[in-house]
Amino acid sequence: MEVYLDNSATTKCYDSVKDIVQKVMCEDYGNPSSMHKKGVEAERYIKEAKEILAKLLKVQEKEIFFTSGGTESDNLALIGAARANHRAGKHLITSSIEHPAILNTMQYLEQEEGFRVTYLPVDSEGKIRLDALREALCEETILVSVMYVNNEVGSVQPIEEAAKLVKDYNKNILFHVDAVQGFGKYKIYPKKLGVDLLSVSGHKIHGPKGIGAIYINEKAKVRPIIFGGEQQKNIRSGTENVPGIAGLGVAAREIYTDLDKKVAHMRELKQRFIDGIMKIEDTTIHGKYDDTSAPHIISVGIAGIRSEVLLHTLEEKGIYVSSGSACASNHPAISGVLKGIGAKNEFLDATIRFSLSEFTTEEEIDYTLETLYNCIPMLRRYTRH
Repeated sequence: MEVYLDNSATTKCYDSVKDIVQKVMCEDYGNPSSMHKKGVEAERYIKEAKEILAKLLKVQEKEIFFTSGGTESDNLALIGAARANHRAGKHLITSSIEHPAILNTMQYLEQEEGFRVTYLPVDSEGKIRLDALREALCEETILVSVMYVNNEVGSVQPIEEAAKLVKDYNKNILFHVDAVQGFGKYKIYPKKLGVDLLSVSGHKIHGPKGIGAIYINEKAKVRPIIFGGEQQKNIRSGTENVPGIAGLGVAAREIYTDLDKKVAHMRELKQRFIDGIMKIEDTTIHGKYDDTSAPHIISVGIAGIRSEVLLHTLEEKGIYVSSGSACASNHPAISGVLKGIGAKNEFLDATIRFSLSEFTTEEEIDYTLETLYNCIPMLRRYTRH
């Protein structure tokens, strides 16, 4: 039996996505900047995808821009906003448990462009401390970036409260949200939340890899970080990835069809898995795992077994998971997220992330639990002391 429980790393494409990508690559393959019929056909796919995303986010089509993925969207939001607004101040704020696409970009802005960054602490559940955010705000602050859902432990951040706090302090401070793990699991409306910039990724929602999008409020000042033929209003130059864009649009529309039913299914399976895993001694679930947490992410610490060892043991049984997070590289390291939430030392290099999708079944969950019941006692017998 093959069981894929690494959906926070990437997802299987919908059949409808496969079909539209193939059609655009092989039939409607024109360059959208071309003035002839083939170009017009290609441009239509971009317009349709924009319409879908704008409707789902309740924003204007002109506020949607396509990128190569979540990482580029995050880079554009942070670097583009920082450079465009640096005359108003050079202070940026983010959390200590962001995705590397945020943390490494912030470090670049600190080290190479002279910005000052405050990294907010989180509580044991993986949520930012609003009091720390309030204290960090100052006259120099121009941008705050907080993720919607943490990619390792599934904590959901208090975005609306944080954005209100920021805007009450200074309405000109831009608020960015990395919604890569939240989009497709939650109904997210940036304007209602007080969010100016929002990043999403195609391959987390059963769409293609190499495609993403960013919402940029029409009033937000953002400079481009890629230069070329001035496509997409010169915000993101380069010939558009039309097959990817079409696939992203179809995936977004499909994942939000019957969303509540899909989320309820994942929550039911998540609880089934947690009930089963808690029967194993010396295990812990990192962060909260009730309905206030993401429906698809379960971070399990299993004392006495290194995460890579358990990962490959499960792989031999046809079960695919991540050790912490697969979003940085395939070189394991101690998780900054686990450190940030104060996880015990015995779990820092002994944590596995299981992540579900709408395609996950009860049988797959039960098979995984049975495998864990069998292999964990055996692995613990041979663990180092």
